[in-house]
Amino acid sequence: MSEIEPDRRSDASNVEQEAPETSGSHLRIVLMGTGPFAVPAFKAIAESQHEIVCVVTRPQPPVKSRGGPPPSPVAEWAEQMGFEIRKPASINAAEEVEWLQRTNADLLVVCDYGQILKPDVLAASRLGGINLHGSLLPAYRGAAPVQRALLAGDARTGVTVIHMTPRLDGGPILRVSATDITSDETAGELEIRLSQLGVAATMDAIQDLVMWDGSSAIGSQQDASQVSKAPRLSKAEGQIDWTRSARQIDCHVRGMQPWPVAFTHYQTSPSKTPLRVQVKSVEVLDVSSLDGWDDSVDATPGRIVCLDGVVVAAADGWLRIKTLQPAGKKEMTGEAFANGYQPKEDARFITV
Repeated sequence: MSEIEPDRRSDASNVEQEAPETSGSHLRIVLMGTGPFAVPAFKAIAESQHEIVCVVTRPQPPVKSRGGPPPSPVAEWAEQMGFEIRKPASINAAEEVEWLQRTNADLLVVCDYGQILKPDVLAASRLGGINLHGSLLPAYRGAAPVQRALLAGDARTGVTVIHMTPRLDGGPILRVSATDITSDETAGELEIRLSQLGVAATMDAIQDLVMWDGSSAIGSQQDASQVSKAPRLSKAEGQIDWTRSARQIDCHVRGMQPWPVAFTHYQTSPSKTPLRVQVKSVEVLDVSSLDGWDDSVDATPGRIVCLDGVVVAAADGWLRIKTLQPAGKKEMTGEAFANGYQPKEDARFITV
């Protein structure tokens, strides 16, 4: 949609004026999001009969890099569409709650926002808030549900829309949509696919709220016995543990893409400083299919064999390194690494 129709926009800078009453299926909605996961669902709402009062997003943190950080995907989209944008340091601040109350919003739609909404915020709209989450709740409550599902080696995941409560990702479930995780999918690729899957779930959940009386029970309660956590990833978690199984390492590498990226250290001898190497993609290998493979080769985890590229031992088998990036160098194939670095018999990847 290249232009905004007048009846789909609202001047949130003038919210002290009396807001129009809603009628039928028309809701006044405040969107809250920051990351790319929210954009497809927000686009669908913008193209619906509902009115977007304002788009709330997190402020960009200060950085020292030249040119500053790029705008958040949600802020970038909202600016292109001409919506009013608000970037409070804390949406739970008293002045923000007062502002929300003055908007006379019917509903908050939250996705990939990055702040936990307290009771006063949720109570500031007539119907409260809904949240689109990238897991099959109650599994993987938290900031990194997509990555944690891949790291765990799950075969299936999905999206859940909940009616929000102050408890993190703990509200009653309104809509669920599940999908299989493909064997070569990275966290970044899966997140894009789930964000699209979430569009219909979000729109259906909004319709649930249109029909709701605002006081009766809504949705289904989450099973507390099935709760698992999905804390935000750290850079340190990217380090590969070669004593794990080949499949676990494959899941680890895919789960760490595009951030923080899996890494290891290349050691040619104990007397030399190991070289930090990012591992971008791998594949679990059936070494019996390799011409010239020697079954008597040392299979200590991390052991490197140069045969059709770079082959590395895991706890229970072998992996081929498809792409990697040594510190200070460009990304390269395993074949290019083998040709350029020519690992000797005592060379290996290590965990430090």
